[in-house]
Amino acid sequence: MRTYIIRRLLYAIPTLLGISVIVFAVTRLSPGDPIRLYTFGAQNLSAADVQALRDAYHLDDPLPQQYVQWLWRAIQLDFGTSILYHRNAATLIFERMPNTLQLAGTALLLQLLIGVPLGVIAALKRGTWTDWIIRVASVAFHAIPPFWFGLVIIILFAVQLRILPSQGMLTIGKDPWDIPDRIWHMIMPAFVLALAGIANYSRILRTETLDVLQQDFIRTARAKGLHERTITAVHALRNALIPVVTALGGTLAGLASGAVVVEQVFTWPGLGQFTFQAAIAKDYPVIMAGVMISSVLLVLGYLVRDVVYALVDPRIKVS
Repeated sequence: MRTYIIRRLLYAIPTLLGISVIVFAVTRLSPGDPIRLYTFGAQNLSAADVQALRDAYHLDDPLPQQYVQWLWRAIQLDFGTSILYHRNAATLIFERMPNTLQLAGTALLLQLLIGVPLGVIAALKRGTWTDWIIRVASVAFHAIPPFWFGLVIIILFAVQLRILPSQGMLTIGKDPWDIPDRIWHMIMPAFVLALAGIANYSRILRTETLDVLQQDFIRTARAKGLHERTITAVHALRNALIPVVTALGGTLAGLASGAVVVEQVFTWPGLGQFTFQAAIAKDYPVIMAGVMISSVLLVLGYLVRDVVYALVDPRIKVS
């Protein structure tokens, strides 16, 4: 297992290098000048001052030279200084990462707690109105754009009914450790972020549960006189959950990408919203730090997925 993990981590190096090259090229070649954006409206800056800022961030150097310099610093975990905030870019990202992990973790929990039971119920009620409603809802939830659904529930629950807060993660003036208030703010964004995953897991579990229920070992369990609830919970569900582990890596990627939209809609002060604002301001160091740190987390998520998959399914061997 140790050799397998080390090999997978080594395989991740070319992937991360490729991501860094693409993001670096896109940010540098896209229209706009970060120094012009930063100094826009400043009347007391001369042309020499603006050029000094450009020289400080090496923006006039050839792109290959800029990339090599950035890569050498990134290997040492130095992603540079933010143009907008004048602070270490990695520090700014890590300050906001717990907020995103908190939101994504809650969304993943909702996906499992809602999507898995719905899939099992749909399989056990195959051909009934319950099955039909769950399948139609899963297709609809998967097709609804998160930003549109987020705006709809904000209008409904925050504007019209005034039940839930519409933005932020804490009420102004509240203690940061006020857990009930934090949960209250998290209900809508976490549910919107979890929506597509709930739809996916319900469909996956329905298909897998129906397939497992047709296997010979299920017939054997019934022949032994085991209660149907025991057969479903112990024998069928355990085997049907294996593909859920397989889909976990893709789910983590979806949560990471979806958090950018959801955090922007609900003004959630996380990594996605901060990176989006940095992209608008063309804050190169923050953009690179946000994308690369998120990419490392995704690679680790896929690695954990593969290891857990091998542990859950004894038929899978890692060599």
